[in-house]
Amino acid sequence: MPLKFNIRHLEQKNLLLKGEIPVSELEIERLDELIHANQPVHYDLEVQKLDNAVLAQGSLRLKLTCECARCLKPYTQELVFENWAAHLPLEGEEKAEVINDVVDLTPYIREDIVLSLPQQPLCEPECKGLQSPSKDFVAGGLGKQPAPSSAWSELNKLKL
Repeated sequence: MPLKFNIRHLEQKNLLLKGEIPVSELEIERLDELIHANQPVHYDLEVQKLDNAVLAQGSLRLKLTCECARCLKPYTQELVFENWAAHLPLEGEEKAEVINDVVDLTPYIREDIVLSLPQQPLCEPECKGLQSPSKDFVAGGLGKQPAPSSAWSELNKLKL
C-alpha cells in the first residue's frame, strides 16, 4: 500500500505517520542484479502544512541483501535516512500531484532510495575479490600441464 495522506487533515494539526511500505510499491526489487530489496521500508514521518506547500520529514529504513561485486559473497546493508525530508509545493510548475485531496509520498521516497543504492556493492572496502586457484591445485589437481606458449616465444625460435 503506498504512503498517502489527505491534505485536509493537515488544516487542524500535523500528521504523524508510522508504518511500512512494501518494496513492491516502490518498484526497486529488480533495479540491480547484485542488490535485492526483499523487506519493506519502515517510515516514521511528520507531515505539516506550510503556506503553499507540504513538508514531510522524519526517518526511513530499508534492509538490502547484496552480493559483493568483487567476491560475490552475500551480505546485508541497511539504508538509513535519519533526517529525510520532502518539500512538496502545492502551487506552481513543480507542484505535487493532488488527487481528491490526497498526496502520495511514495514516489519521493522511491527516488531517494534509488539514488542511495550502492553503485558497486562491496562486502567490505578492502575486499580483494575472488581468490585465484592455488599453484598446487593447478599443478597437482589437474596434472602437470605445460604453460601455453605465446606467439612471441614461437617467433623468438626463428633464426633469420
